[in-house]
Amino acid sequence: MSSLPIYLGYKYFRSKKGAFASFTSLMAIAGLSLGVAALVIVLSVMNGFEKELQTRVLGVVPQLVIRSNDNLVNYEEIISKVSDSKNVLSASPYIETQGLMSAKNRSRGVFVTGIMPELEESMSILPQYMMDGRLDNLSQKKGVVIGSWLARYLGIEVGDPVNITTTNLRSSILGTFPRTISLEVVGIFELKAELDQSLVLVHHDLAANILNLSLNSTQGIRVKIDDLFKVNSVGFNILAQLNLDQDNLYFTSWQQTHGTLFQAIKLEKRLISLMLFLIITVAAFNILSTIVMTVKTKEKEIAILKTMGSSKTQLTFIFLNLGLIIGLIGTFIGLLIGVAVTPNIDQLINFVESFTNRSLMDSYFINYFPYEFRLAQLINISISVLVMSLVFSYFPAARAAKLKPVTILRHE
Repeated sequence: MSSLPIYLGYKYFRSKKGAFASFTSLMAIAGLSLGVAALVIVLSVMNGFEKELQTRVLGVVPQLVIRSNDNLVNYEEIISKVSDSKNVLSASPYIETQGLMSAKNRSRGVFVTGIMPELEESMSILPQYMMDGRLDNLSQKKGVVIGSWLARYLGIEVGDPVNITTTNLRSSILGTFPRTISLEVVGIFELKAELDQSLVLVHHDLAANILNLSLNSTQGIRVKIDDLFKVNSVGFNILAQLNLDQDNLYFTSWQQTHGTLFQAIKLEKRLISLMLFLIITVAAFNILSTIVMTVKTKEKEIAILKTMGSSKTQLTFIFLNLGLIIGLIGTFIGLLIGVAVTPNIDQLINFVESFTNRSLMDSYFINYFPYEFRLAQLINISISVLVMSLVFSYFPAARAAKLKPVTILRHE
């Protein structure tokens, strides 16, 4: 009798006409499969957005910047001390100002960032995403590196001249005017992110000259650390060390500039997960209705099994096995659909964009659909669905075990 619950559970799953499964079982499987597939697809895409934020965006924007109320003088000494701090991977001088870039009768507001090209390899991932030219082509007197979106917008390429009007004012006998400099494009990068539209790179010394900073001065010290989520504690440790020699220091971090976006993605992922789990719960109700219908149609067989000596536990396990079979098949098919569809979402979006003649990704910080499968997440989804399948199977299974043979067989 030990194998009887397994055999009968599978037998009740099958159709009377010898098909793979009965119609009600197929509907329950379809509902679970769609729910699991939707959960896998959405969570994988949200994982991708989260990862891209940490790598492409936070791999380029400053993770931590040490600043002062005044410009930092003799920054080499400060960088040497910062580099020796715990959790710090590298440090470099950093200047940022707003400006207006114009070329061929078009203009665009940008963030002009002064960097040390020779140190950028250790500071960011930007050198790995150069489409044309090199960061090393930036010099102390000329050269600018821009994003691919900005280059297409202005209609320029490497070698073309551009004008940058900064917020720094210049006085002459004719009055005070914003300072404008002419530079040559020496490189174009493509991150496929919002930074392609606004980030403009020049040599640190050129940026210092534009802002009329004194020799060996900078606006801040850009710091790269080994753990993005320790940025505040690392910042306070650095300030505690530096404030012994210099007052009026403070720091800004990625959590202030991009932290809200990161938190929004995490919150959206939780809310969407909850919503999709509710959809799976509704789909799991199909299992309950399937087993209720099966119990109703199999009352005579249940009564006969009881008269032959089957225990309540064995009868309960018959219908638990039926629910488990539906849950296993639905979960497996849902995982297959999710894993197969997720890598092809970009093609689907491209088709929709070409059909509607509009871009669907311009409002996001990246212009494509990233994804990342996490094994622990897939396992948790599978276990959760199987547990729900057993829970919804238990109640009609327990009811079947309580049926009285005398009442059922009286009318036979």
